[in-house]
Amino acid sequence: MNQATTLPHKTIGVAVIWNDLGQILIDRRRPEGLMGGLWEFPGGKLEPRETIEECIRREIYEELAIDIEVKEHLITINHTYTHLRVTLTVHHCRYVAGIPQPIECEEIRWVNLDELEQYTFPEANTQIIATIRHQFLS
Repeated sequence: MNQATTLPHKTIGVAVIWNDLGQILIDRRRPEGLMGGLWEFPGGKLEPRETIEECIRREIYEELAIDIEVKEHLITINHTYTHLRVTLTVHHCRYVAGIPQPIECEEIRWVNLDELEQYTFPEANTQIIATIRHQFLS
């Protein structure tokens, strides 16, 4: 068995949350954890017997205290870090209600698509940004 198959694996539901101004919500990981201080699209681990859409809605409510509508699938990314394998299932989401709170993160920010490159994201997230760009530029 190679190392990639022995690493723990997590399926993560990821939200690209858009507001009515066409901005995307990103959050910054707490400095003490893995990949601390990096920016990311919010989301979290899929629980047993939960659909990916339910996972995304629940995680966003738990982490940011806002309600969203989970829309179309954007991309699925399989990525192997040195310590972990992840499957990121990413959906476009629409911000519905609530004031975003940094419950599970250091800070949150609404940014325009062309501002994303000013923020440092984990490696797996760069494909998400490229896919969003491609959708809006094509």
